[in-house]
Amino acid sequence: MPKVLTQQQINQYHKQGFISPIDVLSEDEALSYKERLEAAEREYPDDFNLENRNNAHLSLTCLDELVHHPVIVDAVEDLIGPDISLCASVLFIKELESAGFVSWHQDATYMGFIPHDFVTPWLALTPSNRVNGCMSMIPGSHIDHIRKHSDTFDEDNILTRGQVVCDVDESNAVDLILRAGQMSLHHAEVIHGSQPNLSDERRIGFAIQSYMPPNVRQTAGKDYRLHIRGNNYFENNIELRRPQFDMEKRSVADRKAVNANMADILYRGAKKKRAY
Repeated sequence: MPKVLTQQQINQYHKQGFISPIDVLSEDEALSYKERLEAAEREYPDDFNLENRNNAHLSLTCLDELVHHPVIVDAVEDLIGPDISLCASVLFIKELESAGFVSWHQDATYMGFIPHDFVTPWLALTPSNRVNGCMSMIPGSHIDHIRKHSDTFDEDNILTRGQVVCDVDESNAVDLILRAGQMSLHHAEVIHGSQPNLSDERRIGFAIQSYMPPNVRQTAGKDYRLHIRGNNYFENNIELRRPQFDMEKRSVADRKAVNANMADILYRGAKKKRAY
């Protein structure tokens, strides 16, 4: 029997490639996590910024708490089973009245993991809506597997390579509107993107990208994993550890190594490389 999701939601995930919204935190709890994150941004500006946004859960306890949050992990278990590891996370922060956007893409394209049986929760720490650039999904697009992407390196595109899927029928797009504290869940192959933040407040999303079942393997680089739940069947991975306090020396070193490995994987074959 599912722990968090209904059978209808599970069926929707497999048919459409995503589920939204799912309640995780109260708005007050979301605000508390936002404040802790922004305090870390102020105290460690070189370590947490728009060009250093990957795997902050490895060195910030507030984000470590979120990747282990029972509602999030229970919902993931409903989709991929009880043996779960985490490979990475990304902070998607859009500053107020900024031009940053995310083009239509599929997460699994450059990540190096096979098979693509993994799921990404996207947790809103602020409201996420059409005005401030919420995510939009193309229902059922994961069924066609990975489509051809073109690298644009557009300076306003938040994605690493500015990668974009061509010929997307945007008339089918579904906007995922979330209040602070809600999340969506999406499949590694579903096509999605988001528009610029036209509001006068920051939009902060925490993409836990992604939770993996035991059958998924890294084929393009080192396989760093944080064991989350269940049996640890990930025999060929490099096991990561939870931070005991913010910016613990060991955890900072782990994050640096994981980020370097991730950059090598995501930019393999690219004509150039950006700072994120």
